[in-house]
Amino acid sequence: MEVHISETIEKTPEQQEDARREFVAELWRRFEALQEWAITHWPDQQHPLSSADFVEARKEILSLRAPAGSLNQPSQNNAAEPEQGGAQYVDVTPAPWP
Repeated sequence: MEVHISETIEKTPEQQEDARREFVAELWRRFEALQEWAITHWPDQQHPLSSADFVEARKEILSLRAPAGSLNQPSQNNAAEPEQGGAQYVDVTPAPWP
């Protein structure tokens, strides 16, 4: 058995974001395939599955797209509190699904 040990290479934030996006895209593709398989092969035909049965799982996967907020906005982890001169309101409403 051969074990591959990769060297730890520091990735830029852009590379990390690209890797995360690629991961989420692949996860979504695989989830869609699994969902289709599950609906097709569900053994209880009197109570069939539908895509509505997978809503919560879809929400969880989509939340991986931007765990720190919008992909187009910088992370707010180090943002100042309002009493420290930071923003009093931060819009966290997600963009609609395209």
